[in-house]
Amino acid sequence: MQASKKKNTEKAEPFYKLSVPKQKTSSEIISEARNFLRTLRTQRPFTPTEEQRRLFGSGSSRAPQNRPPSVFSLHASSFDLAESRPVSGVRLSPLKHKPVLVTSAKDEDSSISFPKTLADAAEIRKVSNARARLFRRTSWGNFLSAKTVPPDQKEEKLDSEQPAMISNLCRTNNDCLAEQRSNTPQNGESKQLICNEHISRLESGDFIKGTSGKLLFQMRGERSVNSDGRFADEEQQLPCEQVKKPGTSLSRSRSTGWKGRETGLQVETGINESVEEEIFWHTKILPILHELEKEDNVENLCLACTKLCQALNEENMFGKRLKRRNVLLKILYKLVDIDSDPLCLKLTKIILSMKVDGKNLLSVCKLAFKICRNEKNDYIIQNDGLLDCLLEVLRTEDLQKNNEALLYCMGAIKFMSRNAVLLNEMVKKGAVEVLLQLMKQINNIKENDRYFSNLGHVLVQLTATLRNLADLAPARCQLIRSDAVSELCVALEQRMRDKDVCTYVVRIFSKLSSYNDFSAALADCSRCYILFLALLNKHPKQQDLVIRILFILGNLTAKNDQPREQLFQEKGSINTLISLFQTYHELDLNAQKWYQEKGRELKKQPKHPSEAEDVLIKLIRVLANLSVHPSIGAALAAAHHVVELLVTVLEYKSVDECEELVINAAITINNLSYYKVKSSAVQDEKLHIAEMLLKLLMSNSMDGIVEAVRAFGNLSQYHEICDFIIQKKIHKFMIALLDAKNQDVCFSACGVLLNLTVDKNKQAFLMEEGGIGKLVDCLQDFGPSDWQLACLICKTLWNYSENNPSVASCFGEDTETLLVLLTSLLDAELALDYSLDRDVRDYHKLYWEREFKPVAEKLLDRIQNHQSFQL
Repeated sequence: MQASKKKNTEKAEPFYKLSVPKQKTSSEIISEARNFLRTLRTQRPFTPTEEQRRLFGSGSSRAPQNRPPSVFSLHASSFDLAESRPVSGVRLSPLKHKPVLVTSAKDEDSSISFPKTLADAAEIRKVSNARARLFRRTSWGNFLSAKTVPPDQKEEKLDSEQPAMISNLCRTNNDCLAEQRSNTPQNGESKQLICNEHISRLESGDFIKGTSGKLLFQMRGERSVNSDGRFADEEQQLPCEQVKKPGTSLSRSRSTGWKGRETGLQVETGINESVEEEIFWHTKILPILHELEKEDNVENLCLACTKLCQALNEENMFGKRLKRRNVLLKILYKLVDIDSDPLCLKLTKIILSMKVDGKNLLSVCKLAFKICRNEKNDYIIQNDGLLDCLLEVLRTEDLQKNNEALLYCMGAIKFMSRNAVLLNEMVKKGAVEVLLQLMKQINNIKENDRYFSNLGHVLVQLTATLRNLADLAPARCQLIRSDAVSELCVALEQRMRDKDVCTYVVRIFSKLSSYNDFSAALADCSRCYILFLALLNKHPKQQDLVIRILFILGNLTAKNDQPREQLFQEKGSINTLISLFQTYHELDLNAQKWYQEKGRELKKQPKHPSEAEDVLIKLIRVLANLSVHPSIGAALAAAHHVVELLVTVLEYKSVDECEELVINAAITINNLSYYKVKSSAVQDEKLHIAEMLLKLLMSNSMDGIVEAVRAFGNLSQYHEICDFIIQKKIHKFMIALLDAKNQDVCFSACGVLLNLTVDKNKQAFLMEEGGIGKLVDCLQDFGPSDWQLACLICKTLWNYSENNPSVASCFGEDTETLLVLLTSLLDAELALDYSLDRDVRDYHKLYWEREFKPVAEKLLDRIQNHQSFQL
């Protein structure tokens, strides 16, 4: 009698509840799919690619008037020519003599008026005519002369008037010098006023209208004077002549081996240039600048820019080392007006390499942004070194001073990251480290700082780029090593009111949390949970933000109990989830109602899952994952509001409309139904839940049917549900499912039949529809490969034969088959497949010994004892 009670206790154990070994082995992981408390998986929210490349996407929260433009005009005038002038290293005292300024009525340009000399009027006119020819206009405001004379060619013959002009200029200078000396006090040091001797047909921005050139004067040891009387360091100017130094010949070019007439851009007054650099300038750079000045073909201009870049790189003249850097930059700025992206790409690379700053840095970063904005330019950018230049800007430039330049620089890099080839290049060139260092700098700027708002624009571009980089495995490894989680959380915390920044940071987490290593790193960041909950409370109707946060929380709570505990213990966490559940449930109901009323008229079919449905799918997944934790699951089972909302989903939503949502709700209810706690909401609503599961059971979704059967497996432990199953003839459906030839389906159906056979008044139903024969067939088909299922079948047969004195009447014609089958399955040599790999073999052996063998031996003994008794 006691043995009988013991047997009844054993056979009545809950469905899916299996004996667990004291020490869990790695092989048991395989059995988790069978555990009735299951976590859920879902797809990562889809992020559509923006059709147009721009700083801020179409869904940006920034008003157009409060954000920098993505479209702008850019010309040579956008650059600051004065800014490229080298700074004088010596503060010079001004001249007491100030030349009289004469303004031409024709072009309003300034020229120097010398003191009157003894020269006659005819000679003066002769000099003026010569100067007019020397400074005649060339092409579009160029700085260079129309002809370059290589050093190995003989000097061209000068115009007939040119010697006289130079003679007169020198004589006039001497007269001017004499007068200057008479008016200048001596300070113990001879100060000589000299005139630069080389005169080229050069035209700067001041010569565009056809004016004559400026004659520059310089007191040795003092500041040089412009034609308008101002000092050279007060206005940007282009030199037309060269300073004569003591002990040198009149012509510097001749002293260095130049035989021809020097043309092009000359040495600026006050430049302290080495002989080697001067030779480099004349032999390597100046010919290329002449080519840039006179060439009209874009392809040839690009080739010239390539040669210029190579020449500067070979001599290590990038940066601010080149003394005549400003002259070179002015030529490059002029070329920006040519409407050619390939040319502008070459120009951008050179200008950035020359380490410009201020307005010019902003303009060249805008130029890079403009080039990268056009997707068609991706191919030419791949074959250039623009990425290196932009990353160098991020590494070296002052964040606060150049925040707008860094914005467009970062925007250009963001556009590059949309190209797979360039994205891989970024990882190889260390872009992840550069971006994280920049983020740290931005995070150090506090909210009360005047740059805080502008740097938020930069942070949007930066996080958008990191999101693209997160697609690559090497980048993900670098993000983990560099503690990106911490910096991203800081950005999230500081920019809580900036929905654009929050969205991109959450998108990064959404993508990376799908990977176990990053998910573990994020789970270890304890403050991430409170940040996510704060965002959900602050932006509850920001669907793209909410859905990704819920997806992240679902990933974090899918693996182990620590994240489940941390989330659950955060103040108001469950209330936040319930509030979101209500919000999006109402939105879904309203959308469904609208389609029912208006959709038919417009002949529009709703798209599933809708935005509201997708949020509910991710939210229910979080609840299901939390319910796996024993104490949290028990608390949720007693939360009537949670259970009511889950049941409501089964009520109004058809599996044909949104299968994933309905199945997730059924799984969560099934998890909660496991907990037998006081005031259990599932227990209170069990009959209503059973009715909803019956609707799911009758659907065309096989996944939906399986989940309904699993839920009935737990609920059938209640007598009311067993009565409901018999009343609605659900047991016949369960018997029919044994023919599905699918292990999971048979496992779930057998669990319901097991609980039904606990009640002796319901054991007879198993003879209907050939139930015994189908159970024996399942044991024969799946027993050797699925000892859990074999155990359930033996338990069901044991319960069924409990009150039957005759084995023949109990199992009928299947008795002999069952006897032979049990005998063979209990033979370890025959039953266990030693060809399997070690983990799987250990798993099989574990369940064979602990689950199947004890029950099968008892059943076999009962059959054999009944046969012996009959004999």
